[in-house]
Formats: sequence, structure tokens, C-alpha cells
Amino acid sequence: MKLNLKVVTPVKMILSDEIDELTLPTTSGEISVLPNHIDLLTKVSPGEMVIKKGGKIENFAITGGFLEISNNNATLLADYVIRATDIEVAKAKEAKERAEKKLSEKQGNKDFVVAQAELRKALLELKVANRRRVTS
Repeated sequence: MKLNLKVVTPVKMILSDEIDELTLPTTSGEISVLPNHIDLLTKVSPGEMVIKKGGKIENFAITGGFLEISNNNATLLADYVIRATDIEVAKAKEAKERAEKKLSEKQGNKDFVVAQAELRKALLELKVANRRRVTS
């Protein structure tokens, strides 16, 4: 038996597939979801999401969202998700540097919050990309 997973962001559907296992960070800690999991609705924290299917493992960077599980269907509504293989390290480093520069400048509260979010996203992408490189 498989778990039907849909990963959706405000921009597009990232993934719709049958998988063997889903592991991701939540506000209560990291959880792994297998087929026949009890119904669940939980808030997802920023971090790394791991999908196992047919002996293969795929890693993703995720900035947060909500996960609903019901009747072997898992739906992840995420703020931002990117496959580890799609992360462009050079672009993530540039985004990190831009965000750090914005944070060092005197600016309004809104700009500061946006820069903080951009920095967290860039650091997360770099972390997941680097971890993937080490484990591959």
C-alpha cells in the first residue's frame, strides 16, 4: 500500500505521487508518515522534507505550511518548497548576501522582516543542498 502525497504552494503543484514514506519537521518535532497513518492536521516548520519511494530518497527544502493526512492521502500546503536537486547554490549564496546587506542597513520594520525571511530561506536552501552533497 502507498501514501498519496500532494505538495502545493501558492504558485504551483510541486508534487503529486504515491510514496512509501514522508518525513518532515513540524512544530511538535520531526514526524514520519507511512501508509495507514492516523488522520492528522499539523503545522509544518521550516526544514528538510524527505520522501522515500521504491528505495529512492528525495530531499526538499521547505519553509513551512500545513500537512493534512486522511485515508492514505497526505496534502501539504506549503509556503515554499524546492527539491534539493533544483537548488542553485550560487543563487542561494547571492540571496544570502543580499539579505545580510539589507539587514545591516537602517530600514523600516517591513523591509527588515522581509530581509529576515529571505535570509532564512537562503540559509535553508544552502543547508539542504550541502547535506545532499555530503550524503549523495
